[in-house]
Amino acid sequence: MNGESKKNLLLHILDILQKYSDEDHRLSQKNIIERLEKEYDTEVERKGIRPNIEKLINAGYSIEYDEKIRHTKGEENAVWTNFYLCRDFTDSELRFLIDSLLCFSHLPNSQCRELIEKLEGLSSVYFKSKMKHTSVFNDDSGGNKELFYTIEILAEAISKARKVTFNYGEYGADKKMHCRTQKDGSDRTYLINPYQMVIKEGRYYLICNKDNFDTPANYRVDRIMNIKLTNEPVKPITELKGRNGEAFDLTRYIKEHAYMFSEEITPCSIRIIKKRISDVIDVFGTNISIIQENENDVVINLYTDKMAILKFVKSYAPQAVILDPPSLVQEMKEILETSLKDYNEG
Repeated sequence: MNGESKKNLLLHILDILQKYSDEDHRLSQKNIIERLEKEYDTEVERKGIRPNIEKLINAGYSIEYDEKIRHTKGEENAVWTNFYLCRDFTDSELRFLIDSLLCFSHLPNSQCRELIEKLEGLSSVYFKSKMKHTSVFNDDSGGNKELFYTIEILAEAISKARKVTFNYGEYGADKKMHCRTQKDGSDRTYLINPYQMVIKEGRYYLICNKDNFDTPANYRVDRIMNIKLTNEPVKPITELKGRNGEAFDLTRYIKEHAYMFSEEITPCSIRIIKKRISDVIDVFGTNISIIQENENDVVINLYTDKMAILKFVKSYAPQAVILDPPSLVQEMKEILETSLKDYNEG
């Protein structure tokens, strides 16, 4: 066997271990030989398997095996068998990653399937068979095909501390994405200082600053179009205004903006029935204060933006009620009265 054949044999054995072995499916030397003949039309003697396995182990591949002692013609020989390749990810971890992809509704169907196939390739063929029942719910017609390119450029811009420009999309009545426009009908271009990308409520957001303002802004990454990296340095995040004139705190900002509305934070109080405490924590986290409690409900103090608390209380009315501040109570009353009027008028 020449050098090229030996190299190919090593790669073929590695490929077989990657495809057909895991902790629950171990391969004997005989199994490997049979796979080599069937898939690569390669014949090899049993004694040629172990040296190649040793080469793979020495090259850094984590391969487990059992060692058995055999007595042949009065001699003891240590035989290796039951080989399997140790994986960087367990099947449950891969399943979690795949399920997370399926929860991201703004990823085009074709790109979602492609990513799932790549993740499946990190395990054996037996994992793929477990995933046959998994469905992809995303629709190719509405997804932003530029999404991965946008993420790549934003990651580069953030790491290099450089500004970006882009157009921003919104859906029209035709169910297609269109760029936001200027008053004259031309596409609106944003000059942005990017700071961080985060996932909230199953959506990918860019936390940034519009160049001519001193407050933070949020943009949906899946709606960013025609992004370009500039050579201009970003405005330091320390120049942004935080809560009550304090220094801007990115970590606190993410925690306090439950729905990623880029508005000022306000202290507020709500009353909610006890069985909805979990829902409050799901949305606003554990950084809340329960200041009153009785048999049926609790009063909770929290910091969040106005739109977030209005959206939350509307979702859980009448089980949730705003108590303070008075301006927010009045705004909620007006919203509910308008809605009731619309329903009464048909």
